[in-house]
Amino acid sequence: MATKKKVTKKAVKAKKPVRKVVVTKSPQGKKKAVVKKNAFKATKLKLLRPVPSDIDIAQAAKVKPILQVAEELGIRANELELYGPFKAKVKLEILERLKNRPNGKYIDVTAITPTPLGEGKTTTTVGLSQALAAHLGKKVVTAIRQPSMGPTFGIKGGAAGGGYSQIIPMEDFNLHLTGDIHAISASHNLVSAALDARVMHEKQQDDEKLFNALCPANKKGERRFSRAMLRRLEKLAIKKTNPADLTPEERARFARLDIDEATITWRRVIDINDRFLREVQVGLGKDEAGFEHRSGYDISVASEIMAILALTTSLENMREQFGKMVVATGKRGDAITVEDLGVAGAVTVLMKDAIKPNLMQTLEGNAAFVHAGPFANIAHGQSSIIADRIALKLADYVVTESGFGADIGMEKFFNIKCRYSGLVPHVVVMVATVRALKMHGGGPKVVAGKPLAAEYTEENLDLLRKGMVNLERHIQNARKFGINVIVAINSFATDTEAEVELIRKSAIEFGATDAIKCTHWADGGAGTKKLAEAVVKAAEQKSNFKFLYPLEDSIKDKIETIAREIYRADGVDYTPEAEEQITRYTRLGFDKLPICMAKTHLSFSTDATLKGAPTGFRVKVREIRASVGAGFLYPILGDMRTMPGLPTRPSFYDIDLDMETGKILGLF
Repeated sequence: MATKKKVTKKAVKAKKPVRKVVVTKSPQGKKKAVVKKNAFKATKLKLLRPVPSDIDIAQAAKVKPILQVAEELGIRANELELYGPFKAKVKLEILERLKNRPNGKYIDVTAITPTPLGEGKTTTTVGLSQALAAHLGKKVVTAIRQPSMGPTFGIKGGAAGGGYSQIIPMEDFNLHLTGDIHAISASHNLVSAALDARVMHEKQQDDEKLFNALCPANKKGERRFSRAMLRRLEKLAIKKTNPADLTPEERARFARLDIDEATITWRRVIDINDRFLREVQVGLGKDEAGFEHRSGYDISVASEIMAILALTTSLENMREQFGKMVVATGKRGDAITVEDLGVAGAVTVLMKDAIKPNLMQTLEGNAAFVHAGPFANIAHGQSSIIADRIALKLADYVVTESGFGADIGMEKFFNIKCRYSGLVPHVVVMVATVRALKMHGGGPKVVAGKPLAAEYTEENLDLLRKGMVNLERHIQNARKFGINVIVAINSFATDTEAEVELIRKSAIEFGATDAIKCTHWADGGAGTKKLAEAVVKAAEQKSNFKFLYPLEDSIKDKIETIAREIYRADGVDYTPEAEEQITRYTRLGFDKLPICMAKTHLSFSTDATLKGAPTGFRVKVREIRASVGAGFLYPILGDMRTMPGLPTRPSFYDIDLDMETGKILGLF
């Protein structure tokens, strides 16, 4: 039997608090040593050639104790909840201590329309952060989403960045982290169970039995309302707190939700890609005979609870938003909420720790907040407002990231996240690659897991020039919001200088403030130092941020504004189901919410095969779901799915555990 080796990691021991001695002169000319706390010490990279795999780089990295990362940033030890030596949660009380500090600069990293391989947006986000911190001496926080384990085990792999621009420990980042997504899954499915059970029990009992079951008498014959029940009474305008005081009519109104089952929109979730759960039949057990019905699963990161986590501003706000989540409509035409089901308080209890941002670090040692992970092409695709608010009080620069291309992530960052946070971005960094622009110029199909065609690895300026229309449109769209744009040319080894220069010149012609070649995958922060310098300069320039549409516009007007101004569609078509939902949501007062389009990330249109900057197409709205708790409506466009499936050859084939060292293998 083999002897199991002891698992070791570098820098497990907590170091002494960092102090920097600065020599100053008194008015009398005497030298005086002043101890300056929180001096940032960059972690020096050891760059290898050829560049090893992401996981090999991450596992060989020198990892600072998280207490050191926190102290360098200015977070006190009592403001942390430790999850081992390398990650921690930050308590929300820190906002009260820092409330009078001015905010730092707010940078959003987005991208052109990507290939199925992705264009290195997270890698650029991390590389830029490392350059600002380790090479320009700025106080920086990287603020990004926690990835779903569905794509990690499916086809995309991890999302911690890549090469020498990563968040570490990358295994923790890509897997359970601190359990936030598990809490979301449990909370969401608790609501699902409460909803189905309520429908069944209401069908089985008359009004009196239902009321007595909800408010059972104690041994003295006394009944009481729970806190959740008092909230429902308030909604019904019944100003009574003693169950004995309710009239029979009030008892019936209180106890019977009378859910119209045809309007139920709340499904179930799991954080795994499982196409066979997209549509399911539930209630097939012996005790549930007669209550069978269709349901389905979405991926956990598409849950409205995840969206609320990303958009909430406090624990109290989160509790209120959970209560507002709409699960169905009653037969009287009223919206049935999670508060009506009486389960909003329990959901909050399950989520009370998940609301605290997770503190990690980059390969070069600057702080990273990893918090929330709503899917970008289904939900709004942003990390949390709370993490950004804390980071902006602690840092000179906060570099965050919007999911997928700018037509999805950036648009939602501006119109949804910035609207609810009240935060104004200073600069947009637009990631572009030679590979993606050649694809948009008519290059061969790019397929994950298959070698790239020669057109992508050999110089082809004509193909690249034709694809430049995609970059042009994305820059135009960003400028519509009044924000300065810098293009980050994420350069691969096969790119030629002529190709990079063509992108640089074209980007500036299209209205970008600057365009910089970046080699952060191979060189870490040093490879984005010029980009960081350009960002610092642009952040000092004037901007004129504005939203794309006012909330007072109708649902259709807002949808059509996005389709026309961002996608350049000729118009929008609605299914009868979507038309009915628009009428219902308008009647219920949900028409003043912002819009969160759910569409493919592979094209400006709803057809993933249309590359470049297509025109002459129409957008089809299949259905519209109301995420009232999160604070948006999300139209589902075309064939967009809310549960991904596994490919023939998923990533999990390569993932395993080394039994001798305890190391995780195969993550990328």
